[in-house]
Amino acid sequence: MKYSYKTKGVCASEITYEVRDSKVYNVNFTRGCNGNGKGLGALLEGMDLSEVIRRLSGITCSNRMSSCPDQLALALVEVEQNEIEVEK
Repeated sequence: MKYSYKTKGVCASEITYEVRDSKVYNVNFTRGCNGNGKGLGALLEGMDLSEVIRRLSGITCSNRMSSCPDQLALALVEVEQNEIEVEK
């Protein structure tokens, strides 16, 4: 399924991505550091949802309380929680 997440407090304004079979695909950051966003997307391609969350949660950028990777983790937590709700 395709998702879109509006970020808060970071350079990227939006993150789009897909989740299939609890794996992350096609991560794309709108605005922000173009090369870093592309690199992060390439590294995460096909990675388990829970592993992406574990690795990216809590990363900060400069003096900000969050970062683009942390914002992706927050977005994926929402997806993971929705998947758990559907399974119940």
